[in-house]
Amino acid sequence: MNSEVEKQKRNVKSKLQQLIEVRESLIHGRGVFAKTTIRKGARIGTYDGEVTLRDGTHVLWVPMENGKYLGVHGRNELRFMNHSSQPTANVDGIEVFAAKTIRPGTEVTFHYGDEWEDVD
Repeated sequence: MNSEVEKQKRNVKSKLQQLIEVRESLIHGRGVFAKTTIRKGARIGTYDGEVTLRDGTHVLWVPMENGKYLGVHGRNELRFMNHSSQPTANVDGIEVFAAKTIRPGTEVTFHYGDEWEDVD
């Protein structure tokens, strides 16, 4: 059973690595870039990581049904997505989707929230 779970994880990682790569970003440090055309609405991947209640680098805050937030400390390549007020991707829970068609070489970004507006 464990080997089947590991096999599934490798397949997911392989699919993600076919779509994106991490490299230096003009926005900030490293970023996520499309390796191939990703059509609007297409699922890019899952923001995979450990659940946390502490803020920090690479923590995605996911709204819960009770109005509270749960942190996910990113472990895969998607943790390097940078902020943009004109994002190329949307995050729904921990799933990442193309907000528009993303061409190869274009940075995959998402809107961190209104408090980040003055950073752009």
